[in-house]
Amino acid sequence: MEVFIEKCAGLDVHSETIVACVIKGTREDELYTETETFPTLTKDLFRLLKWLETHEVTHIAMESTGVYWKPVFNILEDFFDITLANAQRIKNVPGRKTDVSDAEWIAKLLRHGLIEKSFVPPVNIRELRDLTRLRKKWIGHLTSEKNRIQKVLESSNVKLSTVISDVFGVSGRRLLNRLIEQGYVDEDDVEKDIHGKLAPKKQRITDSLFGTINEHQIFLIRQSWQHIQYLETLISEIDERVDQLLQNYQEELQLLITIPGISKDTAAVIIAEIGVDMGQFPTSQHLASWAGVSPGNHESAGKRKSTRTVKGNPHIKSAMCEAAWAVSRSRNRWLANKYWSLAARRGKKKALVAISHRMLRVIYSMLLNKEAYKEPQII
Repeated sequence: MEVFIEKCAGLDVHSETIVACVIKGTREDELYTETETFPTLTKDLFRLLKWLETHEVTHIAMESTGVYWKPVFNILEDFFDITLANAQRIKNVPGRKTDVSDAEWIAKLLRHGLIEKSFVPPVNIRELRDLTRLRKKWIGHLTSEKNRIQKVLESSNVKLSTVISDVFGVSGRRLLNRLIEQGYVDEDDVEKDIHGKLAPKKQRITDSLFGTINEHQIFLIRQSWQHIQYLETLISEIDERVDQLLQNYQEELQLLITIPGISKDTAAVIIAEIGVDMGQFPTSQHLASWAGVSPGNHESAGKRKSTRTVKGNPHIKSAMCEAAWAVSRSRNRWLANKYWSLAARRGKKKALVAISHRMLRVIYSMLLNKEAYKEPQII
């Protein structure tokens, strides 16, 4: 086989050890191979760096094993050309698996150019990615706590949610605070706390707040309420940090929010997950496949079988599905018309993924050419 890299190394990364195998040479009968095991402490990673430099290694490959690859990548990325490989695509021959053989196998595949690089964005994009993913977690916890309060209210026969559409809006929060502080809410309290638009519902709101709530249930509501306030503080701090990191990507941010259904928060997730340099993906189809919004290919003996979507990046996939659902609720939009046309024939879920696919390919073209979204003409 043709040799693409003369001096390379394969790393088999674990939580406590790293097995490194160096291969040098151009001919199979004149190869130099050396293998050594290093602990994963920081001082040992710098020792690994010096060991690789001693062997004049230029390229390195390793598997993306959990989070264990990250500290290794962070220390070595400025000194070598690192290929982060999908572990599923570089499996060794069954029955011949040891740490040493795995490291050697990775080095051989890299030497012959048989490993496809995984997408690893630059440091500032990785930091933005950490923040947007953490924000998503906190919002999930926030929703759980709100649902928990709703459950306790229903258990005590407080039917506030049947009268007010958003229990955690301005008026709803005032009423909940009043309920937590004094254990009940009378008609005068309702009149003071509700918003002007809810004034006609004053009597219904008062009746809905009359339940069988006791001290134990108030304690449970207070616990969840304090957690909600704390989570909202954390989310606002993350938003400030995200805004600081987005200062370098204002052009791309402004381009993305021209697409219907994409808000500033969704645009931040898109930039964090796919970056702004579309040169990482050969075509828009590659990007859609990487995100997991492309139909799968499963054909045998001339028969097409399951076309369910392939596995991909779950964060960008969920963000694009949210954006697709948002644009489906808009009017006089080409994407919305396309969604309902597909939903009538294939169902809403498949239509949602199809619109996500279309929107992501549009985003690829916009970021590649630095052009704003243009609404296609509806015929």
